[in-house]
Amino acid sequence: MKRRNFLISAAAISAGVTLMPRMTFAAEGVIDVYFTSDQNVIDFWTNVVKPKFEAANSGITLNLVDGGDGPGVAAIGDRALAALASGADPQADVFEGYDTRVNAGAIDKGLFVDFSAAGLSNYSKINPLANDIPTRLPYRGSQVLLAYDTTKLDPANVPKTWADLVAWIKANPGQFIYNRPNKGGSGGNFVRRAIFEANGNDPKKFTVDNFTPEFAEEALTPAWAMLNDLAPSLFESGAYTSGNTQSLQLLGQSAVTMIPAWSDQALSAIQQGVLPETTGLVQLQDLGLPGGFTYIAVLSNGANKDAALKLADFLLTEEIQSAILTELGGFPGVSWDYVAADLRERFADIIPESIPTFPGGKWETAINDGWYRAVAPNVDPAS
Repeated sequence: MKRRNFLISAAAISAGVTLMPRMTFAAEGVIDVYFTSDQNVIDFWTNVVKPKFEAANSGITLNLVDGGDGPGVAAIGDRALAALASGADPQADVFEGYDTRVNAGAIDKGLFVDFSAAGLSNYSKINPLANDIPTRLPYRGSQVLLAYDTTKLDPANVPKTWADLVAWIKANPGQFIYNRPNKGGSGGNFVRRAIFEANGNDPKKFTVDNFTPEFAEEALTPAWAMLNDLAPSLFESGAYTSGNTQSLQLLGQSAVTMIPAWSDQALSAIQQGVLPETTGLVQLQDLGLPGGFTYIAVLSNGANKDAALKLADFLLTEEIQSAILTELGGFPGVSWDYVAADLRERFADIIPESIPTFPGGKWETAINDGWYRAVAPNVDPAS
């Protein structure tokens, strides 16, 4: 699911690039990359990855295709799996932002390249926090941070633990806000961080498979109590924004001093002047606010598999990983030791020691429904 629509640009059009699927037969040297990510990510590939990779690899071009969403690319994966059995051309090479576990039986049947055995020169640079399964190569990440107004809050005094954050919110009533958990991931992951806090700060307690209504009630109820305790100290004594963008706007207008915000959205907003240069960013150091990484997959039966593996290796180079920070506003997929030294210094306050994740599925439904019922009963979920 595309989780945000923010700072969408017309860069692909202005660059004269047309995103179209390939014709029936594979074109030699043309790597078809299918995306599930937002337009800003496709713009980044169009304006940064594509020209740099093509300049370094004469005779190879990238065809960037907006796959629409996860289910759309999953259908292409099913087509590729059928092609693997028949020996036909899958008419695809790379999936971006995709979980290779979606297509039933695909991993066991060898549809996707095992990157751990692919001989990539940069594979050892991957951030250990990003490791998942060998058929998924992490190349960028995003995490919810605290964005704040440094003209109103001295960076030396910014909270860096959950306890300090709660104390600051209560000591500065009206200066903090988060969005409703079903209206954007920054507020949703702030709520999830509260759930972790109420459950011993152990993300491993929550998995897709261990959901039961009884366990959810036990685990979520103390978190609702924590968030209810904070509510009177929030903006307008308990207001919640309707999305990530509205939170950023309130911060940019100095209506509040601090918000939770996605790292990529906040960095992009600062770079584009939506947020002032005086905006500070910080990550909690006891347990970070949740986030995650975005992965690519390479089809083992793609007509241009070897070229696609060159692309995968290229994505992990310092040049592209640094650009993910400066141009896209994301986190690197490699360890920060492999990012330019000046960028490590510049982003020192947001280098995560942990990137906790929270499962979706029934947990997501329980969190959203429970928050409206227990924390914000007077707020219409559909509004």
